[in-house]
Amino acid sequence: MSRVNILAMAGSVKRRRYDATGRRAQSAETRTRVLEAARRLFVAGGYRATTVAAIAAAAGVNPDTVYSLVGSKPALLGELIERAVSHADRAVPAEDRDYVQAVRAEPDPRRKVVLYATALVETQRQLAPLYKVIREAAPSESEVGALWRKISDRRLQNMQLFVTDLEAAEPLRAGVTVDDAAHHVWTLNSPDVFLLLTEDRGWSPEQVRDWLAQTWERLLFE
Repeated sequence: MSRVNILAMAGSVKRRRYDATGRRAQSAETRTRVLEAARRLFVAGGYRATTVAAIAAAAGVNPDTVYSLVGSKPALLGELIERAVSHADRAVPAEDRDYVQAVRAEPDPRRKVVLYATALVETQRQLAPLYKVIREAAPSESEVGALWRKISDRRLQNMQLFVTDLEAAEPLRAGVTVDDAAHHVWTLNSPDVFLLLTEDRGWSPEQVRDWLAQTWERLLFE
């Protein structure tokens, strides 16, 4: 094979690699657009009233593209929840989230609580509107109910890890077990409590943050 042909083939490979990178970037942008459209429509109109076709139209794509890039309506909702709790534009495992790493790196247990309360409020700003969608749909949409139960169970497991980390820095209040403490934190960090305080009582997110930190500190430590 001549040198000219070899160089031509090498150039072709480089172009294909470039094109593949470009296609992946375009696919990621389209996926983000689909998810943002789904969030807008779910929050504005509810889960049952929002169709995949409507999401596709709002995102400027075909319904098949929605299914191929994300999936069905439950998958769309699940991905939106994961983005909210990850504080990112994609799902991030709990141990890799920036705020989880910051809490674990902090040596002071009371400061850990403040850091977590701060992160939780940021989570709820994104999650609470989606929780309203879930609450409305779950009674009649079994997949949505199952999705939320899975998220809730995982949240409790994460709270057990959080409390174990706290206990390693300072013993818990006498008579309070790790399991007790995890349930205390799990209950108070729920979207229901956030919505009750911000919407029904008119508290600011900052007031919720301070109340959570102070309440958890009183419940968990001497």
